[in-house]
Amino acid sequence: MKIAQGLKVTLHFALKLEDGQVVDSTFGGKAATLVIGDGNLPAGFEQFLLGMEAGQKESFCVTPEHAFGQVNPNNVQEMKRSTFSSDITLEEGMIVSFADAAKTELPGVIKTFDADKVVVDFNHPLAGKTLQFDVQIEKVEAN
Repeated sequence: MKIAQGLKVTLHFALKLEDGQVVDSTFGGKAATLVIGDGNLPAGFEQFLLGMEAGQKESFCVTPEHAFGQVNPNNVQEMKRSTFSSDITLEEGMIVSFADAAKTELPGVIKTFDADKVVVDFNHPLAGKTLQFDVQIEKVEAN
């Protein structure tokens, strides 16, 4: 059976940066199971899986537009230091959880800070990155 919308797929995958650094991988562990089109995998990654079959193994180059998007400068916000609790020790690269107006959790990365202001980047950490997507299809079945 070939992978198509709505089918259940069990697969191993690895996401790597262009330099080969592994960002995430199920190889050597438990395979991931998902339904094509359910939103668990970005559509840009799913498009590469369509038509593949159990037993197939492939590697794909995924551009930022098909992965996590380009870096959006509007997603980098400057906030008052007083917005943060005084008992939090800020560090550059630290991930802080915020809530948007709908109370949805929104992670941000501390870029820089001083006594008055904190610059927080709300872009996805893989935004702007071209990724290598290695997949091995284990099983394709009706959902």
